Amino acid sequence: MATIVKTPSATWKAVIRKTGWPTTAKTFRTKRDAEDWSRRTEDEMVRGAYIQRAGADRLTVADALTRYLAEITPSKRPSSQVSDRQRSAILTKHLGKYSLAAVTPEVAAKFRDVRLAGEDRKDDIGGPVPRSNDTVRLDLALLGHLFTIAIKEWGIGLPANPVMNIRRPTPAPGRNRRLSAGEEAKLLKAVALHSNPMLRWIVSIALETGMRSSEITGLRRMQVDLDRRIVRLLETKNTTPRTVPLSKDAVEIFREAITHPVRPIDTDLIFFGEPGRDGKRRPYNFNPVWLNIKREQGLADVRFHDMRHEAVSRFVEAGFSDQEVSAISGHKSMQMLKRYTHLRAEDLVARMDEAALRHRGQVREA
Repeated sequence: MATIVKTPSATWKAVIRKTGWPTTAKTFRTKRDAEDWSRRTEDEMVRGAYIQRAGADRLTVADALTRYLAEITPSKRPSSQVSDRQRSAILTKHLGKYSLAAVTPEVAAKFRDVRLAGEDRKDDIGGPVPRSNDTVRLDLALLGHLFTIAIKEWGIGLPANPVMNIRRPTPAPGRNRRLSAGEEAKLLKAVALHSNPMLRWIVSIALETGMRSSEITGLRRMQVDLDRRIVRLLETKNTTPRTVPLSKDAVEIFREAITHPVRPIDTDLIFFGEPGRDGKRRPYNFNPVWLNIKREQGLADVRFHDMRHEAVSRFVEAGFSDQEVSAISGHKSMQMLKRYTHLRAEDLVARMDEAALRHRGQVREA
């Protein structure tokens, strides 16, 4: 039986001592509430379903996120750390005052719907600013991981992760943007006219190799072996190192970049920026210039990642197997790889004609 006593502050404290369970206590405003809680808790202990929720009742989402950023985020990649801090601010704004125990699936679902509808942000004329499905999916991913860590590693007593019991927004369909020959020529001509040759080198290497922008700009000289015509990528999006083969054109681009006479001696970055306030050089941030050039050329809808899409699609069109393409691009999932390998319809038409001619020839010979 629970022990229920009246405290000096006129509240009622229930204390449960049961063999095999830690001593559990909770304070209530009325004696009846204390008795009801005691009966429910003892019943859960008998059934083996009791979860000590005191920590979850006291720990707010804001405090949990602060601990998460201090303990979990530093183990992630730099780009993920930035994303965690940004999304933590959003979660704190919406859910920061809730205790972990108070975040039910209904609360998480409401947060999802508010973000999707844009009800938490207004435009210049007071209208809502909806967020994309992918943005909200990432918000929920961080919230869900926070609860997973709290339950599994911090020992916070919760019956379940509330984010696991709600619908996630449908992922956006993969982009199917291919560059036409004319668009590619315009872009390459425009970037070649820019005062900094690194922009041309970066765009050309993306088209030749299918590497991501972060993989290219983070390259150091020791990673590029021009004799063997390979690039060793040590840090990739999926955290698995890979070796990228280089075409003859890519080798010449890298040779030009590495041997450029303007190269400073205080960095081994191939594509370097100006020294920061701390005196350190970081990778060249080409994005502002890239955005301006796209707009000037009437190609604002082209993204730099489309260079990777184009390169990987060309590998497929050249007859590379899925395994060979994934070895170059670093895609682990064949399903994900298919998002980047959209064959041109006109090329398929030509191959259909070739197949029909071969078939007719075989029929005549028979």
